[in-house]
Amino acid sequence: MPGPMSGYRIVDFTQVVSGPFAAMLLADQGAEVIKVEPLTGFGDMTRLPAFSKGGISAFYVNNNRGKKAVSLNLTTEEGRAIALELCGTADIVMQNFRPGAMDRLGLGYEAIKAINPNVVYCSISGFGPDGPYSARPVLDPVVQGLTGMISRQLNPHVPFPDLVRNLISDKSSALTAAQAITAAMLVRERDGIGQFIEVPMLDATMYFFWPDGMMDQTMLDDDASPGFLLSTIYNLTECADGHIVYFVASDPMRLSLFEALGHPEWGEDERFSSMTALSNEGNFAALGERLAGRFLEMTKAEALAAMIEHDVPCGPILDADEALADPQLAHNETMATWHHPTAGAIRQPRPAARFSETPAAVAEHASVRGQDNDEILASLGRSPGQIAALREAGAIE
Repeated sequence: MPGPMSGYRIVDFTQVVSGPFAAMLLADQGAEVIKVEPLTGFGDMTRLPAFSKGGISAFYVNNNRGKKAVSLNLTTEEGRAIALELCGTADIVMQNFRPGAMDRLGLGYEAIKAINPNVVYCSISGFGPDGPYSARPVLDPVVQGLTGMISRQLNPHVPFPDLVRNLISDKSSALTAAQAITAAMLVRERDGIGQFIEVPMLDATMYFFWPDGMMDQTMLDDDASPGFLLSTIYNLTECADGHIVYFVASDPMRLSLFEALGHPEWGEDERFSSMTALSNEGNFAALGERLAGRFLEMTKAEALAAMIEHDVPCGPILDADEALADPQLAHNETMATWHHPTAGAIRQPRPAARFSETPAAVAEHASVRGQDNDEILASLGRSPGQIAALREAGAIE
């Protein structure tokens, strides 16, 4: 059965992660995605040959599976003409170049709208279309720094903050873009109008980070009550033989924790009996000392078993191999393995959203750069001779 985005065509000019990951999500949901890459270098930089086989890298396939690949020289008139023609057939166009770049190529929103009035055009940028930073290059860690995210990655045992060591800004921007595109398509289906969507990574990351990361910056009146940021209380818990993770977020959970640790009397101590009492730093520190001492008397297995029995949220700290062997992951059938004709066996997670009537699925396809040039150009009415002439002229690969 086709996925929920089946029947829609996306022309994807994006590179790296923020745009490609968004377009891949929509490809998993059934959209036809045509990825446009330059002829120079590797094409999309995620094609760098790390963790790669048969012309396909892990970084590329993890952001671009399910797409057809077209390589065009957009510095040539012929290449730009093909790109413009492709956009004329699209429901959705996506790009994440620096502001103004697509306009200079004649492929900006207004140019596409002139030939395709109902198009949904999504532009992802680092900082937005204008402003003091708009012309700067940007990658994920830069946005992490500017949004305050790095400053909140605090471990009391390490004297300096740290990065989130994955592309959280890129991926949160990708999820924002995919959701916005879907919403715009709903408007188009309902009202018959396309529109332009601007997604600055800076804004998307701040939106994503804000709910918990900026609680202390939310309530502006002086009489707002104090509290604790999650960044100051998220910690690994040391047991006699290593570390585990647990977290209690309510008074009942805390009382259950005390029971699990064999100290129900701590719940009767007015210093530790409520979230309100623990907003006092002295009380919080005193309880922390008791908890740390008790966990050091227990093995990881003992602590986890006791907390699971008492319904306390907790878990082990798994490495990558252990995570992939986890029984809940296996039960959920989270991972899928498929076979690529040149890259061999590929393992990836299935789409997380499960649709009862229009299921999404891992799109079991990944093209090397320019692999689908002839097919796509033929669909635009180009003859084999015309395609050969374009290749000879350097407009395509």
